[in-house]
Amino acid sequence: QVQLVESGGGLVQTGGSLRLSCTASGRMYVMAWYRQAPGKQRELVAGIHSGGNTNYADSVKGRFTISMDNAANTVYLHMNSLKPEDTAVYYCNYKNPLGSNYWGQGTQVTVSS
Repeated sequence: QVQLVESGGGLVQTGGSLRLSCTASGRMYVMAWYRQAPGKQRELVAGIHSGGNTNYADSVKGRFTISMDNAANTVYLHMNSLKPEDTAVYYCNYKNPLGSNYWGQGTQVTVSS
């Protein structure tokens, strides 16, 4: 069982920045950030492999950056130029080579217009 502890959410104005952190209790392989807005399905925001490859949703390309600190077992999501439509609960996701999937508790990001 892998535990994920998220932090960094909050309230920010349009155009502002936030950094989300997710610390895993075990070695990281594939990590990702998802988000879920009220009334909408959970969607992938960004993912990163331990080898460094990353992928992003089109809606956040150029504004968000995902990074990984393997020594600290922590993945970050740097969010810049935030928009009201980025408002959601953001969830950290952990996948291991066996295909097991774990989720963080979620952290609220609210962008005011």
